[in-house]
Amino acid sequence: MRIDIITCVPKLLEGPFSHSILKRAQDNGLAEIVVHDLRKYAINKHGQIDDYAYGYGAGMVLMVEPVEKCITELQAERDYDEIIYMTPDGERFEQRIANQLSMGENLMILCGHYKGVDDRIRQKFITKEISIGDYVLSGGELGAAVIADAVLRLLPGVLNDETSALSDSFQDDLLAPPVFTRPAEYDGMNVPEVLLSGHEAKIAEWRFEQSLQRTKERRPDLYQKFMDAHPEIPAKKGKKK
Repeated sequence: MRIDIITCVPKLLEGPFSHSILKRAQDNGLAEIVVHDLRKYAINKHGQIDDYAYGYGAGMVLMVEPVEKCITELQAERDYDEIIYMTPDGERFEQRIANQLSMGENLMILCGHYKGVDDRIRQKFITKEISIGDYVLSGGELGAAVIADAVLRLLPGVLNDETSALSDSFQDDLLAPPVFTRPAEYDGMNVPEVLLSGHEAKIAEWRFEQSLQRTKERRPDLYQKFMDAHPEIPAKKGKKK
């Protein structure tokens, strides 16, 4: 998969893609992340990419011309499954969307900045608008990094354990169960005996019960969604043990 990210502050994205899983994915040829500096498409020698908003009001707006130049140049090189705009009024990002995006080959992400981008860009080019939460950041760069991380880790071969992503929180509308590692006893607290039993079926049942309980306590909205989708599961499931 290739992800092209358009931004006016590319240095904000140097860290997230230079370490850990995303770096390994790129080193192993499983993913390509290309960051494009919007100022290279400025309308004049002064590097201008924004201007005051029509109708007054505080804040600057990214101009049509630089963004259009960058997008059309990239579109001439490849077809994109989605052209995404990071914006607070977009669809809230969740695991379902990450799963959908991971099925594509080429994604483009436009990072909003200042007061956003001229709306005509959104009307002409953008196919999907995404928000990572109900709050406002200085720009869309951190949100773009979140999307890239959530999507690329789902690609086959990116994680060392192929089944790891399938057991993450939200994959089936449930939160992940608690996890433990060595030592088996710490400060009077013991690892649940079932996890030491080696009995795969009992361990799977315990993890499912724990996921239900944790989701019921912490995200009752998700719990209800899951239970509505699975009427075959008795209501007594998810009780604390």
